[in-house]
Amino acid sequence: MRETDFVSGFARGLRVIEAFEETRQRLSIAEASKLTGLDRATVRRSLLTLAELGYADYDGKFFALTPKILRLGHAYLSATPLPALIQPHLDQLSEKAGQSASASVLDGTEIVYIARASQRRVMSINLTPGSRLPAYCASMGRALLASLPESEARAILEKTELKQNTPTTKTDPEELIAELRRVRAQGYAIIDQELEIGLCSIAVPVENDRGQTVAAINIGAPAAHVLASAMAERYLPLLQETRNALRLVLR
Repeated sequence: MRETDFVSGFARGLRVIEAFEETRQRLSIAEASKLTGLDRATVRRSLLTLAELGYADYDGKFFALTPKILRLGHAYLSATPLPALIQPHLDQLSEKAGQSASASVLDGTEIVYIARASQRRVMSINLTPGSRLPAYCASMGRALLASLPESEARAILEKTELKQNTPTTKTDPEELIAELRRVRAQGYAIIDQELEIGLCSIAVPVENDRGQTVAAINIGAPAAHVLASAMAERYLPLLQETRNALRLVLR
């Protein structure tokens, strides 16, 4: 892309939108400026524009996104057939396993949930389509990273903030690369309470009919009910069955 094709004002506006999160639902101009690294005047113009267009509310001090902002994310979900194609299979998988099942795609250093079938809540956060998690410590994230050339996976890890979420979270880049090699060789990824204490999950990559990895699916279970060492024996055949069925419809 040529430099003259880049709309810097639009890019700055998107950075301001991304500053809002579940734990940061209301932001002042100063807070948004600190989070984005943009000057206050730029942030002020971006936030006031969002408010004028109905994408944000403004009470004189704080800005908060409105439901209209969902149109931006829904445009992706409605434009891709993946969620609609995967959801019925995910529902069947969850029913057979008796556990929650999810599907996600890779977006930069994170995974984005595109479909979910929930049997019970196994995490402290509420996961729905559009939810994001760090790829390095999520089973679907590792399945997706392992499907990439190692140089690309390493580049993503270099951009990732590798946080110690729990005492068992792997944060050493070389240890993570070794884990991705193991995932690539065995065809599935297992997370043992690395994302959150009490949660184990197993994931496999999902390919289309041309063998291209387009998503990942997983089963999550409370560690108190299913040990990580038993996840593959109990759930891997169900995941593989679902993956094989999906490959026939993903074109």
